[in-house]
Amino acid sequence: MLTAWLILVAVAVAGPAWGQFLDTPPATASGPALGDVRTLKYRIGVEVTAADGPCRGIYASLPVPTDWPEQKVRVVAEDVSPSVKGPTYRMLDNGVRQMIVEIPALATGDTARAVITFELERSALVSPAETAGLRIPDKPGRDLRPFIGTSPYIESRHSKIVKLAKDAGAGLDGWKKVEALYDTCRAKVEYRNGDLKGAARALADGWGDCEELTCLFIAMCRAEGIPARTVWVEGHCYPEFYLVDGTGAGWWFPCQAAGTRAFGGMPDQLPILQKGDNFRDPDRPGKSLRYVSEFLRGSAVNGGGSPEVTWIREPA
Repeated sequence: MLTAWLILVAVAVAGPAWGQFLDTPPATASGPALGDVRTLKYRIGVEVTAADGPCRGIYASLPVPTDWPEQKVRVVAEDVSPSVKGPTYRMLDNGVRQMIVEIPALATGDTARAVITFELERSALVSPAETAGLRIPDKPGRDLRPFIGTSPYIESRHSKIVKLAKDAGAGLDGWKKVEALYDTCRAKVEYRNGDLKGAARALADGWGDCEELTCLFIAMCRAEGIPARTVWVEGHCYPEFYLVDGTGAGWWFPCQAAGTRAFGGMPDQLPILQKGDNFRDPDRPGKSLRYVSEFLRGSAVNGGGSPEVTWIREPA
């Protein structure tokens, strides 16, 4: 007799895969340039123990780093139990990379693990030397459409956010317009730690943490037709916005919504976990996810209990 069990682990990201999808930092004055490089190693994976009885059909998916222009990733070590099938990898539509781990069967008291050590080369981004020719794209293509509408906690159609963005950017275009939205967002919302509440609530309250400031800036950008998205890094998040130059070439530019002012460049070199804020995960059909978290499911055998699960994400 099989007793079904299901574990959904949604990592709480308070503050706490990366930059452009197909483009690379240009060797021109219009786009961001790579700065100093920091090399670090991270161990990411899952460990499962059948503590209360045998289990089978264990399936886990978890986000792992992937390449972006400002970050290069390679596997340097694998710690995978013989009972593990895989791991394999897949990419979600918006560029999040997931590791898939399958454990066909696990006897009582046994433990299986799949832990991968990734080496990351994370570059700082330097703001462009010339910004006068940068403008908002007239007709964002398919790759930009996920970043011009609403997302969870990013209410870009909320009347007060729409008005705030319109007033802040009145008479301006391109870089100057986005910078005006940025400065207004930081002026309207005091940086203060708290529970997740989204852009509209943060604007009404007048305070929020890095997630709220990021949500509000992105919502203001999208209200004005400027593509923008969330960058999730270890322990923190910040926004990116997208502009094009006179030739039609476009780039993503980061900014620090919370904390020390940084607009158009990013001195921080924290590991980038994901980029985006409205994901579809085949393991959770019908749900819109602001962040792709870990997921696990399986079945206990003959009335056995749920296994002990440990998610691993730590510096190596």
